[in-house]
Amino acid sequence: MTAYSPYKLHWVIFALAIGSFCIGTTEFVAMGLVQEIASDLMVSIPSAGHFITAYALGVTVGAPVLAILGAKLPRKSMLIGLMIFYGLTNAFTALATTPESMLISRFVAGLPHGAYFGIASLVAADLAGQHRRATAIARVMMGLTLANVIGVPFATWLGQTFGWRAGFEFSAMIALLTILAISFFVPKIKPSATSSMRAEIAGFKNINMWLTLAIGAIGFGGMFSVYSYASPILTEYTGASIKVVPLALAIFGTGMVIGGLVAGWLADKHLNRTILAVLSSSAVAFIIAAFSMTQLYSAMTALFLIGFTVTGLAGVLQIRLIDVAGDSQALAASLNHSAFNVANALGAFLGGFVISHQLGWIAPIWVGLALSLSGLLLFKLALTVEVR
Repeated sequence: MTAYSPYKLHWVIFALAIGSFCIGTTEFVAMGLVQEIASDLMVSIPSAGHFITAYALGVTVGAPVLAILGAKLPRKSMLIGLMIFYGLTNAFTALATTPESMLISRFVAGLPHGAYFGIASLVAADLAGQHRRATAIARVMMGLTLANVIGVPFATWLGQTFGWRAGFEFSAMIALLTILAISFFVPKIKPSATSSMRAEIAGFKNINMWLTLAIGAIGFGGMFSVYSYASPILTEYTGASIKVVPLALAIFGTGMVIGGLVAGWLADKHLNRTILAVLSSSAVAFIIAAFSMTQLYSAMTALFLIGFTVTGLAGVLQIRLIDVAGDSQALAASLNHSAFNVANALGAFLGGFVISHQLGWIAPIWVGLALSLSGLLLFKLALTVEVR
């Protein structure tokens, strides 16, 4: 497909980014309200972390299944259908009254997440053209990061003020807005002539795809090991008021917005160097953070640095997957977010594990360092295998 005009492309990206804003708000607000949810459902904070893990596992399962089943469907119809399902399932979360129903609702709500981002990324890349695709995908992902500046702090404030359910009700309302925006602004795009369920399934044999996914699943986990427990780290270790948490999440999200755009711009110039820079700088950011959480202002700076350095990995690995996927484009693009939600689950689990084993509130930051370094080693391995 020839590149879309910049004016029309801006509106397409705007519509797709509203959806990523919706998903980002919903995914991360559970972390911002983890203490309120734990209190209301009468579970411990590490146990409430399992609700975050359940959502991530839903993404991991749903992304490949929905991408394969929807291989021949028009992409616009697929996006609208996924967002309808997403809105309904998050409304169900707002009605959960027991830990069991909460766990189930979070798993089901995660199912369309990866497929939405995968299809949205393919639409943006197709319309932007070869030399603007990384920037276009980064701008779609900017909705996800803006959610951490605006959506999550606002939904967290709603949850703290009116009860945690209000945060998920807010997300369901944004899903409706996304459906309207996609209906108006996204053009009808037919799947590739080579798209089929068989072609997508064949991608499971692609070693380069799996190694790229492993980089995201491991290397991105560090952000979630910190983000999932940012609220108790700030209140229990730094000594900040619970009312500071929305501001801290907004600062974290600001770093994510800027870092994602910078990484996308750099990836259009040199993809592999950008991936290397993201993973290396994120490891440095975790080291700085480990020694900066004793004071509120230095803690805020550290959270900004983690968001800035780590987040760009999502968009740049999306481009790498498109390059190595062959005819399994929808599967690869969707699995990218399965990988990042494996990172979500892994980070939340390991962060909760070290806290529950009395290793201290700073321990999740050291978990983040270990995961970033592991992602860097996997990238080196992926480059070696690709050359061979």
